[in-house]
Amino acid sequence: MQKQTENKQTIHAVLKQYFGHDSFRGGQETLISDILSGKDVVGIMPTGAGKSVCFQVPALIMDGVTLIVSPLISLMKDQVNALVQAGVSAAYINSTLSDTQIGKALQNARNNVYKLIYVAPERLLTDSFMSFAKSVHISMVTIDEAHCISQWGHDFRPSYTKIYEFISNLQHRPIVSAFTATATPKVREDIVNSLQLNNPTVLATGFDRPNLYFEVQKPKSKFHALLDFLEGKKESSGIVYCSTRATVEEVCSDLISKGYSTSRYHAGLTDAERHKNQDDFIFDRISIMVATNAFGMGIDKSNLEFVVHYNMPKDVESYYQEAGRAGRDGERAECILLYSGQDVRTNLWLIENARESEEAEDDEHKERILERERAKLREMTFYCSTNDCLRGYMLKYFGESPPVYCGNCGNCHTKFETVDITPDAQQILSCVTRMRERFGLNMVIDTLRGSKNEKILRLGLDKLSTYGISEKSTRQLRAIMQHLIVSDYLVKTDDEYPVIKLGSRANEILRNGNQISMKFSEDKEKKAPKADKHATKSPIDNGLFTVLRDVRRVIADEQNMPAFVIFHDSTLTDMCEKSPTTIQEFLNVSGVGQVKAERYGKRFVDAILSYESSK
Repeated sequence: MQKQTENKQTIHAVLKQYFGHDSFRGGQETLISDILSGKDVVGIMPTGAGKSVCFQVPALIMDGVTLIVSPLISLMKDQVNALVQAGVSAAYINSTLSDTQIGKALQNARNNVYKLIYVAPERLLTDSFMSFAKSVHISMVTIDEAHCISQWGHDFRPSYTKIYEFISNLQHRPIVSAFTATATPKVREDIVNSLQLNNPTVLATGFDRPNLYFEVQKPKSKFHALLDFLEGKKESSGIVYCSTRATVEEVCSDLISKGYSTSRYHAGLTDAERHKNQDDFIFDRISIMVATNAFGMGIDKSNLEFVVHYNMPKDVESYYQEAGRAGRDGERAECILLYSGQDVRTNLWLIENARESEEAEDDEHKERILERERAKLREMTFYCSTNDCLRGYMLKYFGESPPVYCGNCGNCHTKFETVDITPDAQQILSCVTRMRERFGLNMVIDTLRGSKNEKILRLGLDKLSTYGISEKSTRQLRAIMQHLIVSDYLVKTDDEYPVIKLGSRANEILRNGNQISMKFSEDKEKKAPKADKHATKSPIDNGLFTVLRDVRRVIADEQNMPAFVIFHDSTLTDMCEKSPTTIQEFLNVSGVGQVKAERYGKRFVDAILSYESSK
């Protein structure tokens, strides 16, 4: 009991000294305590929930070195910079360093200079790193973005499968911890098995991000919808994700022509341009990044106020991780998805031509991978089509049991009327049957509505008893058919030219006479309030916030660091609320640790005193 009390006091002291927080967030203390007791752990925590604290705090307490396996250079750099700013000795080993620099870093580590070393997974089994790892006491190996280890994850990376081989080659097995923001039960199981964890604590703190507003739009013009959304947001920071390089180029160019501070990021750019554009975004020199999904994982930018998906991603995991880059500071942020049927076709093409498929062991394995990816795409398409709570849909996907109404998504802000669609469903299913399940959605709709287009007449579909039977509009029939697909009454094949077939539940309507209803939109209520960024907390003095932000910018420029590495916006907000006028009071601000107080406290306190005296 005494040991547990001492550990609790120690971890709280470390949290305060280095990270400036008085208390832990949900799940953090449990995971840290279990690590310190010698247990392996798996932490599934949403973006912004503080995963890094769960391995950084015990790393500072334990003897020896902690290795953090990280997939992206930008992630390593940001986290190491943040640790150094907080007074922690840390380093990273990746391809941006020369052999001489790597040798120097490893020598420093042998001399106990560093407590934490970030390393790319490809480096683990190199002779030089393996020799180093065997020459020092490694207290813990942490796997960040651990979903990359699973072929069921949305970002599988073959290099991650070598991590266990590295660990097994060490002279003494360290504690192993793994963390990710998005993991279905299957992925969690894969993480535990692939790393051969010893009776691990597996803790999921919940996937909900209450500060994020979700909405799906189906506009006639995506770019006009984007402009409508961005109106009044020229000073806001956000990401616009596109599925292809060509779309990135087009949207970026069009936004620049409309006066938005915008840059681009995709794999077709040179390394130099990608790095420059990324730095411009992180350092707030530009406000909006238009990018493919090659951008963003591990970008620890806390002040993103929105993420817009110009195209639908391939799966729910990718969407939730990408959208979750907004609002990392806990402030309100918006996640908007602009959906069209073309997105499905584009994603099917991307799936068919994916690198993972090309590397498959054999044709049977390749087909299993393709079917898995198609199934994920169907789930994502259902998200875009549902009239139920969007947050609830995603949380159920990740194995949670959310309430049916969240009050903070586009569907919960829409008035719906529940309508009996049994007659329409009977007509649609009968038509698909009479068309012998050979045609696509548009042909079924055209037949139901009695179209006289050349193809309908040439194929003799005008002779069917269901020809012209429906009085519904094209839009209404499309919505009903999508609902029938989501509910397994119909199936839309994943072919290049998809066709509509009867689903597993079709006979419930065709033969059993079951009734079916769905929700139709009546009209949109007022959208999520366009409250200012700090509306989730008590009102603050925006003038003082601007002054403090300017002080932070000057310091960041001097240090050649992104502003959020100095202090997050949430820390500036707390400064506004507490208005510290001494260094001791400054230490009471959330996010201010001992080292940062010594380095920067006087400048912020002086700015507060000056601002107060000028009022």
